[in-house]
Amino acid sequence: MKKVITYGTYDLLHHGHIKLLQRAKALGDYLIVGVTADTFDRSRGKINVQQSLIERINNVRDTGLADEIVVEEYIGQKIDDIRRLNVDVFTVGSDWKGKFDYLKEFCEVVYLDRTEGISSSELRCEQRDIRIGLVGDSAILNKFENESHYVNGVTISGVCTNNGSLLAERLHQLPCVTDQLDELLNVSDAIYVISKPEMHYEHIYRALGKGKHVLCETPITIKVEQWCELQQMAKDKGLVLADGLKTAYSMAYDRLCLLAKSGAIGKVVSVDATCTSLQDMERMREGNGPCPWNSICAWGPTALLPIFQLLGTDYISKQIVTHLLDEELFFDAFTKVSFVYPHAVASLKVGQGVKSEGELVVSGTKGYIYVPAPWWKTDYFEVRYENPAENKRYFYQLDGEGIRYEILSFIKSIKSSRNGSYIDVNTSEAIIRVIQDFYEGRDVIKM
Repeated sequence: MKKVITYGTYDLLHHGHIKLLQRAKALGDYLIVGVTADTFDRSRGKINVQQSLIERINNVRDTGLADEIVVEEYIGQKIDDIRRLNVDVFTVGSDWKGKFDYLKEFCEVVYLDRTEGISSSELRCEQRDIRIGLVGDSAILNKFENESHYVNGVTISGVCTNNGSLLAERLHQLPCVTDQLDELLNVSDAIYVISKPEMHYEHIYRALGKGKHVLCETPITIKVEQWCELQQMAKDKGLVLADGLKTAYSMAYDRLCLLAKSGAIGKVVSVDATCTSLQDMERMREGNGPCPWNSICAWGPTALLPIFQLLGTDYISKQIVTHLLDEELFFDAFTKVSFVYPHAVASLKVGQGVKSEGELVVSGTKGYIYVPAPWWKTDYFEVRYENPAENKRYFYQLDGEGIRYEILSFIKSIKSSRNGSYIDVNTSEAIIRVIQDFYEGRDVIKM
């Protein structure tokens, strides 16, 4: 029996794909189709894939042409698959001609002419772009706009801000630059919100009321009841309301969570996360500089993310210890939150008036995961054991600090009418509950 293998993403499967698979099958008696995993595509910088891995596998299976389907997950797998599956012929489209000649050492290599006039990229480009408006007074808007260029199907329609001096020159050239939210909503299909947390509720409420999807920098609100109201409003109107928290979309972070949950370090008994940065507090106090987000809102959601995603949200008790520089503005220079779970503990330290090592440590009964500073945008982490010889390091590419993948998830959610956020509603609500308790003084000790 002559075995043939071919690989592809097979996104938005079209007749060009099918013809290529038919010709590949004709080269032998048994066709193996490798479908690239989402994470592998991301590691190669291919982030515009519209369909999930399961959807793409099912599309290939439904053609009836594949005798066997494998998932391609890492560089070098083609050689491993050819050897393991006793493949006789490797084939791929002619646009890759010469790229896979190194496989001739292991089997015959055939390049097939592609069908003219159609491609998945063209199909994605034919879809109408979703116009996203930017709302807020943060320099992060510049990063968001820059990263949006890496995602098909996105156009930045404008910006609503009260502090245009923070914007890069290219943002001033957008079609709509205003301080009036309604003006921006009129030319947008969706908005990204990074205004002050106290303003989130109003901005989101107005956007949903006009039928616009919303991606909001976490926390979505600072009160749980407001969050519940907005979630219900979005559901009733068939709109997407998603948390914007770039760390959740980092491949390294995603992988460390999977390893921890899979038992690689045994049972997780402790999670400790630290996130700090320094602001010019004296200038802020004197009114010579902008008042930034307080520490619990700026860094709290990031530090809370691994705690809630690894240990869950059903903790027994918590204690918040904070040092407030300005009680009227609730501006904390430093805050520490400790949690007690039935069989675990957790702690976070956040601050904008202190500096500490921004690391993440996940401790288990067999070992621990160590993520060096700044852990929230790392490209590698270590799994450490009692015997150092067993330690492992994991390296992953990080593009755009996770922002472009956050945008991609938001766009896919809108197009599929399903919220594909990497932050589930339980985690989103639990983050807001901690922040609300901070503001209302529950379980709080002031330094």
